Amino acid sequence: MKILSQDKAFGSPGIEPRWTHANKDAVGTAYSTSSHVWFTIWNGVVTEIYHPTVDRPQIRDLQYLISDGKSFFHEENRHLQSKVEHLWTHGLGYRITNSDPQGRYTIIKEVIADPHLSCILQHTKITGEREFIDQLHLYALCAPHLEVSGKNNNGYTVEVAGQNILVAEKGGTWLALGATVPFTRLSCGYVGQSDGWTDLADDFQMDWEFDSAVDGNLALTGKLNLDRSDEFTLGLAFGTTLHNAISTLFQSLNLPFEQQKQQYNEQWKRSRNDIKPLENVSYDDGKLYHNSVSLLLAHEDKTYPGALIASLAIPWGEAKDDQEQGGYHLVWTRDMVSSVAGLVAAGETDTAVRSLIYLATSQQEDGGFAQNFWVNGEPYWTGIQLDEVAFPILLAWLLHKEKVALNFDIYPMILRAAGYLIRHGPVTQQERWEECSGYSPSTLACNIAGLICAANFARERGDKATAEFIEEYADFLESHIEDWTVTTEGTLVPDIKRHYIRITPSDINNPQPNENPNQGTILISSQPPSKRAEFPAKEIVDGGFLQLVRYGIRKPDDPIIVDSVKVIDAILKVDTPVGSCWHRYNYDGYGQQEDGSAYTRWGKGRAWPLLTGERGHYELAAGGDVKTYIKAMEGFASNSCLLPEQVWDEADKPDVHLYLGKPTGSAMPLMWAHAEYIKLLRSTHEGQVFDLIPEVANRYLGARKQCKSLEIWKFNRQIGKVKRGYTLRIQALVSFQLHWSQDNWQTTQDTPSTSTKLGVDFVDISVSDNQKQSISFTFFWIDSNKWEEQNYSVAID
Repeated sequence: MKILSQDKAFGSPGIEPRWTHANKDAVGTAYSTSSHVWFTIWNGVVTEIYHPTVDRPQIRDLQYLISDGKSFFHEENRHLQSKVEHLWTHGLGYRITNSDPQGRYTIIKEVIADPHLSCILQHTKITGEREFIDQLHLYALCAPHLEVSGKNNNGYTVEVAGQNILVAEKGGTWLALGATVPFTRLSCGYVGQSDGWTDLADDFQMDWEFDSAVDGNLALTGKLNLDRSDEFTLGLAFGTTLHNAISTLFQSLNLPFEQQKQQYNEQWKRSRNDIKPLENVSYDDGKLYHNSVSLLLAHEDKTYPGALIASLAIPWGEAKDDQEQGGYHLVWTRDMVSSVAGLVAAGETDTAVRSLIYLATSQQEDGGFAQNFWVNGEPYWTGIQLDEVAFPILLAWLLHKEKVALNFDIYPMILRAAGYLIRHGPVTQQERWEECSGYSPSTLACNIAGLICAANFARERGDKATAEFIEEYADFLESHIEDWTVTTEGTLVPDIKRHYIRITPSDINNPQPNENPNQGTILISSQPPSKRAEFPAKEIVDGGFLQLVRYGIRKPDDPIIVDSVKVIDAILKVDTPVGSCWHRYNYDGYGQQEDGSAYTRWGKGRAWPLLTGERGHYELAAGGDVKTYIKAMEGFASNSCLLPEQVWDEADKPDVHLYLGKPTGSAMPLMWAHAEYIKLLRSTHEGQVFDLIPEVANRYLGARKQCKSLEIWKFNRQIGKVKRGYTLRIQALVSFQLHWSQDNWQTTQDTPSTSTKLGVDFVDISVSDNQKQSISFTFFWIDSNKWEEQNYSVAID
């Protein structure tokens, strides 16, 4: 093995690196866990390839350049007409047909991952006019972005075992590019300066052959020898050393492609052993259903089993530089639990079990979960989203109700998560759209449902006291939903004054939080600077309140729910040629800009297909027709059955390839949307919302005899009043004795706190119907043997 480095490329470090488009046409990986490589396809070429974990993109793109050496130069993704097809119904292999617009030649590629090794295989065949094909020059062009960055890459030509190939390295990660036909010319260059694309665009010939280009934004170029055959296999392999990558490449290319393809297909067929026949309630013969199952399975990591990322995409990647390392290839507990719940709805539970154990091992010491994190558990963003703490509990209960056996004891994780919700809530620093702090209907719904599930786990463990304490806190949240999140001064729809709003803004660091949904303003930072302003919170709505119906906290015919549905349909709904879709909320700025250009730091929020699924679930609960919602989601899918995060919501803009109801430049596929679609099929099949939790519905939709009228005072929520007939619960995070009075300190009482297993101590004070004077109190801290040195007071309402 010999690394050639005599002729060094000029133009270091190359132009500023960018990622590529996020609206993928396909994604794939081997079903086997021994193949640690994932690929994506956009516009006829392979784009980001991930290795060795599902959150580590290592290249920008891999494509062919075509020339006749004298009169033209074509780039696959820019000049050819592309079509992507599935090789099979159950599996993520693809046939790409890229055609010359003048009909002179066609490049047909079949793309899979090696079934057992970390190598992408691209079988290639060139067809067309024989005389014309004989004149073609074909070049492989690869843009390494090793270690999730286009900067500081190193590229070399290597002579090994009598062949010359291309390699790149950075930080101990290597890639090797070769084929079953030899390269006759090779070069490493800096993008925009000395790379193969720049070379060929000049005079249609490859004039430069540089052995190396180091410490820059690179492109590797190899001219393929087509003298012997118009059919060959191109391989791109990865490894932890140069030898590892090269050996993997040649091992993979050694086996005939048809044999590799057959094994790849047989692996994916095994994934269908327990899948339910939900295609019977689809309207596309199950195409989107089966591809959704495959995609969800493909987004699980193989080094960290159970870790599922949100999407193999970087939204608007073509406008993002190396500072945008995360993209959507990160773990969000909300997205991950939704994904594996979708698989459970399809009949596959093994992935969900792995995910539950993975979550238990990723939980933070205080019981919370990071806003999102790499698959190794390292946090990426640091916001606190209370729904993401509740979702793992919901997953545990789902598997419990499905009677899935666990040898792993999940109960400690559940108690820690429940404790976190009780200590830190009810205000969430961010709701599910990851922007605003306050009282969120969707967050409250998840928290109430999660706490009731946690209480049922405690009761099954024989811990009645813990179960009751958790249930009572859930009752506290449930009894305040309307007070916290329903405006009585609605202006969006005539004659509808009472409806749910997106969020009642409150600061988590304010111990006297605003709890009036008629008050407060919200700054939406994703608005363009010219439109950035404080909006009245009571005039911003989203569909998050539908989660109250989904879990069984509110009835679908609840008058406020019904009116709120009318409001979001009037304000957020978009009608497209394939069906209705909904915006996240009014004034949303997270989406394609007005002129159709990529979202950078602002834009205009577009419509989200997953919200069509949520609206469909509500319609099912309300006894309506779900058919139109299923058909719409199938209509939003691409020809290769991928669901986008967002679709265009205005008149067509053909000049920028944006069409009403079709994908924008945000992430595609979005696993949350695919899971929502599967759950909608399962719900339709069974005639009941899949996510409905009977234990929650039994508690809140019936006579409510179990529910306790509770008001809670704690140091992060120091309320000013309590209703007569309620119980005032005083909570703290350590043991204490409450020194208190009901008659302005004329008489006093001392009550020791009751400890719980959740890191919370409490004292309950019953407020009689004829209580008039405020309740005054202070704390004596047992462990430190000190007084609080401040009195507190709660008035009687």
